[in-house]
Amino acid sequence: MTSESRVFAFFSRYALYLAWVVSIVAVGGSLYLSEIMKFVPCNLCWYQRIFMYPIVILLGIASYGNDRKIIKYVLPLSIIGGTISLYHYLEQQIPALAKMLPCTVGVPCSEDYLDWFGGYVTIPFLALIAFVLISALLINGRKHEDVSVDDEEDEAEFESAVN
Repeated sequence: MTSESRVFAFFSRYALYLAWVVSIVAVGGSLYLSEIMKFVPCNLCWYQRIFMYPIVILLGIASYGNDRKIIKYVLPLSIIGGTISLYHYLEQQIPALAKMLPCTVGVPCSEDYLDWFGGYVTIPFLALIAFVLISALLINGRKHEDVSVDDEEDEAEFESAVN
């Protein structure tokens, strides 16, 4: 087994757990920024939270029971949340987008609390990274589920042929 396939196998085997850890960090960061740092979330931030917060609970339960069937339910949440994060990030980086759909109540969505590395790493960018990581891990975990089912069938065929 090559080192590349070992890494792939590791991330496939522990995909649920790793995606759960990513979601915990994302939710923890979100709560830290709003409750401790007192950053008021904008409308798009709330939508991202709506899609991230259930992922923690669903992946936590699935990780405990190693239930990969949950992937088909969590993956759409992650993809939709990532799409919202991408739009939010683009709205912060491209001022013309903020004028197309302005936030009329509360904090403007183009407001930038964090501007690490010259403004390229913002809160929506961090959320986007979390959603992309979760999606990639879950897609990888689905592939592991298919492989493990095939391996079990091959083992059963081998044992029946031997006996």
